[in-house]
Amino acid sequence: MRLAAPMRALALLGLALLALAPAAALAASRPTLPELEPQLMCVTCKIPLSVADSAEATQERELVKELIAKGDDEAQIKKVMVSQYGPSVLSTPSTKGFQLSAYLVPIVVVAALIALMLTLLPRWRRAARARSGRRESAPTLTPEQAQRLEQDMKRFE
Repeated sequence: MRLAAPMRALALLGLALLALAPAAALAASRPTLPELEPQLMCVTCKIPLSVADSAEATQERELVKELIAKGDDEAQIKKVMVSQYGPSVLSTPSTKGFQLSAYLVPIVVVAALIALMLTLLPRWRRAARARSGRRESAPTLTPEQAQRLEQDMKRFE
């Protein structure tokens, strides 16, 4: 019977931990203001909310704090911010519709430039080799020029 009391205490401790686990998981999944600020923009300053220092940025931060306190997750907070301030409040463009071009256009441009260089470089090299093969031989010196060159060389020795 002496083991029953510690076992009961252990069982109660286990039940308490199980009861607190969902609350801890909820708190761990809840976003924080420092996590969200770099993902949001000040709509007047056009800079990330984490570095903005304006009245509008303060209002945006207060709204985010209220939504966090209410228990909203990151997606819900962003949805509210977009409905309140428009899509320019998000620091990254959407991956849907026309805004997808913000990701695709740079990739296409870089690929096109690489293809252009792969096409033009061999042509430039062939042209340079062809030019180097056609070089004229060094001009010959007249006897007067040769004598003057010899005098100049002796003078600088």
